[in-house]
Amino acid sequence: MMEQSVTYANLDNTIELKRKKKKKKSLRRECLLPLSPLILSLLPLQTLNKPWYRHLANEFARTFGSPFHRIQSSMILKFILGLFWYLLHIVVSLVHIWSYVIQQLRCYIISSGLFAKYRNFSLSRLRYLAVVVDSQEAKHTAKIKQLLSWLSAIGVKHVALYDAEGVLKKSIDFGQTRLRDRSAGTCLDGDVNCVTSRNYEEMSIELLSFTDGKEGIAKAASFLCSDHLKNDSDGCGRTETLFTEANMTKALKAVGYYGPEPDLLLVYGLARCHLGFPPWRLRYTEIMHMGPLKSMKYSAIVKALYDFSKKYQNYGKTICYFICS
Repeated sequence: MMEQSVTYANLDNTIELKRKKKKKKSLRRECLLPLSPLILSLLPLQTLNKPWYRHLANEFARTFGSPFHRIQSSMILKFILGLFWYLLHIVVSLVHIWSYVIQQLRCYIISSGLFAKYRNFSLSRLRYLAVVVDSQEAKHTAKIKQLLSWLSAIGVKHVALYDAEGVLKKSIDFGQTRLRDRSAGTCLDGDVNCVTSRNYEEMSIELLSFTDGKEGIAKAASFLCSDHLKNDSDGCGRTETLFTEANMTKALKAVGYYGPEPDLLLVYGLARCHLGFPPWRLRYTEIMHMGPLKSMKYSAIVKALYDFSKKYQNYGKTICYFICS
């Protein structure tokens, strides 16, 4: 019985010793963690087990350990972000290069006439074409005349040229003659601003600027006010004034600034907008941005007109759905 109790006591002592050894090892790991392997290899083993060294190591870890880890993690994060940004830049550059190569190849194929669909397509849906040019680029009259020559060769009959500052009206001289109720080359809807050119006999050309839209709105508003006062002479202004879109259209037609609505509008310039083109003429207009005028290409114009001829527009049409049970 005594031997058995001694055995149990020895077993308890052995377990307790193992626990103390494990605890010492864990404390040693915590204490030695901040130091580099080179420093640990230089220190003797007896020094590592002393309490004063453990206290010193703990103070060292508390003072210097956290900044070291922060600096190391921030450096790793910066490296990962820099690598990601570099790879993203490479991918975007490759995509731009690929799109540029495809665009140049497409332009070459269209210009060479290899595809029959770009040589023969219908312009029946393109009754009126508008071209918006940035005022800075509108000074290049040679480019404007080349654009009109290409449009005439393609078969466009009615063109409106617009720039906000009226540079085209001042710089381009077509030997223009106003058209009013003429059988050849008449403008759509009797527009008074439409002109034709001796160089482009089969094309009617309308020159517009921002002042045309501003002046048209002012004259239309004046017409509406005078017409309202004339009809309301007996009511002394007691009736509520209400102007609809139909009234505005009627007023614009009366003052001669209504004009035809372009089916397609080509924008040349850096801005992707119509730059102040009369808004009442853009209700159902398809707008395409063509880039800078200096990089204008015949193939890009042909492709734009071809794409427009293949688009389906269902405005103004009634669609009936029949539900059969």
